[in-house]
Amino acid sequence: VWERLVLVFASALSVATLALDNGLMRTPPMGWLAWERFRCDIDCEHDPKNCISENLFIDMADRLSEDGWRELGYVYVNIDDCWSSMERDKQGRLQPDPKRFPGGIHKLARYMHDRGLKLGIYGDMGTHTCGGYPGTPMDKIMIDALTFAEWEVDMFKYDGCYSNATEQEQGYPFMSKALNATGRPIGYSCSWPAYQGGLPPKVNYTQLGEICNLWRNYGDIQDSWDSVLSIIDWVFENQDVLISAAGPGRWNDPDMVS
Repeated sequence: VWERLVLVFASALSVATLALDNGLMRTPPMGWLAWERFRCDIDCEHDPKNCISENLFIDMADRLSEDGWRELGYVYVNIDDCWSSMERDKQGRLQPDPKRFPGGIHKLARYMHDRGLKLGIYGDMGTHTCGGYPGTPMDKIMIDALTFAEWEVDMFKYDGCYSNATEQEQGYPFMSKALNATGRPIGYSCSWPAYQGGLPPKVNYTQLGEICNLWRNYGDIQDSWDSVLSIIDWVFENQDVLISAAGPGRWNDPDMVS
């Protein structure tokens, strides 16, 4: 059945338009992302409250839904790197680490949806993610897009570690078409500009607006005021380029400083 779905999906993909016509993120998305605070902490035995696990994301969902954040527009709860198993399953699909996500990603998505929230997930177009987990290179894009749709994920962040400029030029637009072709509205966050310096002529913001809902312009935020200031300074210095690139459904992402 899965192989048949991939064939049908490939047929749909071949006629899909380039533009990201998903109707999402007409205003800038707001929510919570795990990376800055929790990084790649997978030691649930010794650090159960802070490790990357379903419990962490359930707790954050409870905070957004119970403490008034959801009503202010903070609706995304986004998983970042280090969530998956080190191996794909027998069908070639990504799978969550079974010890840290025993309920699976679909169940976690349902938990979010039951509380009026949305679930985001992370992948990387290289052979591996930045944290060393299985990547989503070109030959895995279709199957991973289908998997995320099957899990009822609402947003996908596509990183670029362990990939080169040519792969990024092909992979970021292809993933956009793949997500669209699933039939599920999935917000698409691209890290492409951050790997190309964030500015024209290397970065084509017109093209980005056609394939991505959100794009990283700059490097990772760190847990320091100096890091925050460096991002603010860069955005200020380049605001003419950045402001003109943004609009409903297509936004600059200075890595959680907005």
